[in-house]
Amino acid sequence: MAALAAALLAMAAQAKEPAKPAAPTDAPIAYLYDVTNGATLYAKQADLPSAPASMATLMTIELVFKAIAEDRLKRDQTFRISEDAWRRGGAPSRSSTMFAKLNSDVQVSDLLRGVIVQSGNDAAITLAVGLAGSEQAFAGQMNQRARELGMTRSTFRNATGQPDPEQKMTARDIARLSAHLIEAYPDQYKIFAEPEFTWSKITQRNRNPLLADYQGADGLKTGFTEDSGYGLAGSVLRDGRRLIVVLNGLETAKDRAEQARKLLDWGFTAFEQRRLFEEKDVVAEARVFGGASLHVPLMAERPVDLLTPKGDDARVVARVSYEGPVSAPVAKGARIGVLRVWRGETLTIETPLVAAADVAVGDLPRRALDGALELVSGAVGKVADRL
Repeated sequence: MAALAAALLAMAAQAKEPAKPAAPTDAPIAYLYDVTNGATLYAKQADLPSAPASMATLMTIELVFKAIAEDRLKRDQTFRISEDAWRRGGAPSRSSTMFAKLNSDVQVSDLLRGVIVQSGNDAAITLAVGLAGSEQAFAGQMNQRARELGMTRSTFRNATGQPDPEQKMTARDIARLSAHLIEAYPDQYKIFAEPEFTWSKITQRNRNPLLADYQGADGLKTGFTEDSGYGLAGSVLRDGRRLIVVLNGLETAKDRAEQARKLLDWGFTAFEQRRLFEEKDVVAEARVFGGASLHVPLMAERPVDLLTPKGDDARVVARVSYEGPVSAPVAKGARIGVLRVWRGETLTIETPLVAAADVAVGDLPRRALDGALELVSGAVGKVADRL
């Protein structure tokens, strides 16, 4: 762990006179994520499950995007607006709606815009039933996909985000899902930036307040119910740097817009960047079982930068974790562990570590010795080093 210790000591030596940064938002739930650097910039109750309102449709959209990307669904394919979708999500529902006509056939591309731009519940229900046969079955797929994406604290019960006591998402999970949508589906993601959409001769503006006047804003979703308050998942790309902001629990739409801009302004201007490791720098070593070498060097797949608020005096703590010892043979580039870095109580960096070299299977005496040590020490388990 010498490389890791040296990086942290060098950063500490460069620290400026301590000064506490001002709190960047009054929102009860807030999360600011730097996609470009893979860093959490701010977290306030970010892991508290709460009602997501229409931000839940980000998962609905992900499943549709995924089906299109895998050629299981065509953009020009049509789904029929059922009486259930029309009554619960259409004009009679008095909720956010696309105003799709009962028993009409609507293309998937239009339904997507109905969900993304107009926040239409009729469109979300129709897509869910079209893909899974029922909204209940689709909710099961939403939960399964959430676990695949590492969204461990979010639970879905419908495709719309309409109130359900068991439907919850965390701000961190919403940001994780948002970043995935941007990175996995760059062409389809462009729909989020469309300023308006017209259906049934009714033009509705995109509900995202950032699109109107915040430089670089190109997504994602707003949400509101009496249970959730006003929420927003917003994304901004500026000067090659992308930030995602997630807020929830605000009292008014004006508060939501103002607090999102305030937090984003802070994220773009209040940080300084310090490089911990260059690409392919050795960060740590992992113990190898039955290998020609006792250890395999670990490196990050890209440069590792730590973003800290200017004048922040929070303690920086790093940990390398892996399940070990690692069994030989080990291929260069294989994912072995994870580097996590905390600034104070905030987990700011979580990036995979890969093998920096091949490790072949050792000769018989080496394997026998490792086996004996394994029996004596019971060494297999989680290895973690903390500085």
